[in-house]
Amino acid sequence: QPLEGRMPQREMDHANDPRQALKEQIGNIDDIEIFNNQILVAVYIRPQKTKSGIYLPDSHVKEDEYQSKIGLVLKKGGMAFVDEDNQWFRDTKIELNDWIVFRPSDGWSVTINNNICRILDDTAVRGRVQKPDQIW
Repeated sequence: QPLEGRMPQREMDHANDPRQALKEQIGNIDDIEIFNNQILVAVYIRPQKTKSGIYLPDSHVKEDEYQSKIGLVLKKGGMAFVDEDNQWFRDTKIELNDWIVFRPSDGWSVTINNNICRILDDTAVRGRVQKPDQIW
């Protein structure tokens, strides 16, 4: 039962696997290089329709471009998630194609092939989820 004033979690209606769809939309990025401890993530934009058939207003979908907290790891710099002192990333392995959680204000917003992406410091990653709809 959701708490009063809070929206219930909504599972979105995906025509295709969102991970695969994002990778196809981005296209070939072999010629993009990410340095040091940086990572390149594709920002997750929710579809307009939930699995229960509710349509989100255009404003909610547009807001994801700026406020989405979920991204798909596309590229990692050579030092990303490397921690010689074993303090930051102990027992944590973030891999390509992982869905990660970050603050919307972290990182540098870039557009690649008309897709919103962010370049983040590895330490800006706050968590990992299995499905991009788990957090909003």
